[in-house]
Amino acid sequence: MVRRPISAFELEFAWRTDQGRVRSRNEDAVVVHPEWGLVVVADGVGGASAGDVASRLATETISERFGRLTTPRSDPEKARLYVEAAVEEANISIWRHSKQRTECTGMGTTVVVGSLGWDWMAFAHVGDSRIYRQREGEFVQLSRDHSFIQEVVDQGFFTSREDARRYGIGENILTRALGSAPGVGVSSDLVELQSGDVFVFCTDGLTGMVPEDWMRQILMVVGENSLDAAADALIRMANERGGADNITLALVKVGERIG
Repeated sequence: MVRRPISAFELEFAWRTDQGRVRSRNEDAVVVHPEWGLVVVADGVGGASAGDVASRLATETISERFGRLTTPRSDPEKARLYVEAAVEEANISIWRHSKQRTECTGMGTTVVVGSLGWDWMAFAHVGDSRIYRQREGEFVQLSRDHSFIQEVVDQGFFTSREDARRYGIGENILTRALGSAPGVGVSSDLVELQSGDVFVFCTDGLTGMVPEDWMRQILMVVGENSLDAAADALIRMANERGGADNITLALVKVGERIG
C-alpha cells in the first residue's frame, strides 16, 4: 500500500527553544512532528506555580491525541474542529493536574497549534503565543492575542496597541490561558497554503524582543538560506535585544507543489 503524503507541497520545518538571558528556567515548550504536519508551541505561565509543567502537558497531550486518533485530511473544516478539540483536551489535562497537585495550583499556559493538510492548514490558539505568515513579502499575524491590551484596543478604548502601552496598559496580562478553568475559549481558523509561504509559531519571548518588520526581513531571505539559519538568527536577535523571556519558535516553509 502506497501511503499518500500529508501535503500537496514539499514542507520544511525548523524549531528552537531558548531560556533567554534573564529567566532562571525555560517554561516554554515546543513539539513538531513533520510526519503528521503538526506544530505545537506553548508558553507556561504561573512562575513558581509550575508553568513549565503546564506547557509540557499542553504539547504532550496534543501530540498524543494526534498520534492516537486519525487526523482528518480530506475535510479542512473537520480538521479545524479536530485541532480545537485537541487544545480543549490539553486544557482539561492541565486543569485536572493543577487540582491534584498543590505545587501546581494556578499553573497555566498559552498554546498555538498548526495542523497542515493537503493544501491548507488548520490552526488554533489560546493566549498570546502567535502564528504569522510571510507571503510574497507581506508579514501578517494570523492569530489574535487573548490579552487585556488587545481587548481594550478591539473594544475601541484605544486606536492601537501603541496608544494603550503609552497609557500604561501592560502587554502580558492574559484574558485566556489553558488550565485556568475546565472550559476555555479556543480560537481557530483555516488558511490555504501557497508555495513560498513561511509560517512562524512563537511565544512572546520572540515578539516582545524582535519587531515584526525585523522578523519579516529575516524571513525574506529564507529562499536564499536555510530555514535553520532563519530560526537561529531570530533566537540570536531576541537574545541580543535583551532576552528578557524564554524564546520559542517553530518555522514551516511551504515548498514546491508535488501533488
